[in-house]
Amino acid sequence: MQTPQRILTILALAAFVAGCATEKTAYIPTSPPSRGNNGIYKVGKPYQIGETWYYPKEQPDYDETGIASWYGPSFYGHATANGEIYNAGDITAAHRTLPMPVNVRVTNLDNGKSIIVRVNDRGPYAKGRIIDVSEAAAKLLGFYNQGTARVRVTYIARSTQPDGEPLKTNDTPPEVAAAVPAVPTPDVAIDKLPIVPSAPVAPPVRVASLPKPAPDPVPAEAGLPTGQVSEVPVPVTTHLYVQVGAFSSYENAMRLRDQLGGDLRVSTTKKNGQTLYRVRSAPMDKNEDADAALARLSELGSNDAHIVVDQ
Repeated sequence: MQTPQRILTILALAAFVAGCATEKTAYIPTSPPSRGNNGIYKVGKPYQIGETWYYPKEQPDYDETGIASWYGPSFYGHATANGEIYNAGDITAAHRTLPMPVNVRVTNLDNGKSIIVRVNDRGPYAKGRIIDVSEAAAKLLGFYNQGTARVRVTYIARSTQPDGEPLKTNDTPPEVAAAVPAVPTPDVAIDKLPIVPSAPVAPPVRVASLPKPAPDPVPAEAGLPTGQVSEVPVPVTTHLYVQVGAFSSYENAMRLRDQLGGDLRVSTTKKNGQTLYRVRSAPMDKNEDADAALARLSELGSNDAHIVVDQ
């Protein structure tokens, strides 16, 4: 016959095991969600970080790869760029150009963990990063201790208030855009410049496209993120590249490669049925090498240079 103390011990152990099993698929915040607190829906005005200008816009077809990081203690309790309050226990993120708040799927290409996060802030401020996620999101994605991860970010839909209602829309410029010089227009796309004849060049290198490692979105994913973690397949090996441009014209891609010099090359990809010629660095495996290459190309005047993940 079991004693009352032994029964209590068994019940406590069972509760602990059940809790551990739950954490594998969902995150339960330790504090009430702060999302929707005076928040608005906004696209935002152009703003500047360092020497680079960013131009927020609606991007329903957004689908990019890069390096993610997470941001924490110094932002606790501060207002995000759309007026909500940052809470480390919320599943949120910062992005430079997406509207706010929108839901995106972030997939860790290192371990296959995939979650939906709510973009409600601006950042990252480190040019070599594509998105900053909250501490809770970093833990769910499995890179909290490492600090960074290779990720894919795909747009899902505008996010909502906690009760499911849409947020009011207001495009008042964010604080970062206040008291800055007149906004310059984006650089003229090289595709629109006249093509200068040049010597024959070798055909571009063809590389396999990175498979989309995330399930198709469902209507429910337009609401507040639940913390549900999906396990999805990822490539066995990925590399980092610094991409300085993508063009519909092969000749224009070669012109940019020749202008910037270095170990840049041209490869092809398909997007919306169109062939694009990407101007990229050689593949790299370490974040610090990619950061250094990005800095060098930025110094040469390539403000559009950014780090991507591919096979």
